[in-house]
Amino acid sequence: MRALLSALSMLVLVVILAEDGFGQQATEQFIPVGKSPGISGEYSYFGSIQQVDAQNRTITVQGAAGQHTVKVTDATRIWLDRSQTGKSNTTGSFDDLKPGRRIEMKYVNYEKKEAADWIKVVAGSF
Repeated sequence: MRALLSALSMLVLVVILAEDGFGQQATEQFIPVGKSPGISGEYSYFGSIQQVDAQNRTITVQGAAGQHTVKVTDATRIWLDRSQTGKSNTTGSFDDLKPGRRIEMKYVNYEKKEAADWIKVVAGSF
């Protein structure tokens, strides 16, 4: 009985944690750059786009920790952060990634830093 109760408790915990992760993922596009709880500054990278390679679908970003080149895959979500203009964020595209624009990005794998999971572009920043 004790083992069953323990297993049930673990299952409830897993479900709760999974919902929090999904909730964060589902609402991430609406959160302004730098305001994502638990992600911004810890698991994301801030900087300005230095170079865009459309052929290889990569961007090079200059931030406080140096310069990083990251792959923008078909699965990478891109959003325009329009919060500074009082408008809601909207879906963007690879064409919105232009040199000089400020961004926040989250890597698919933070240790490898190869591909972007999502990129938020500060709308109107050049």
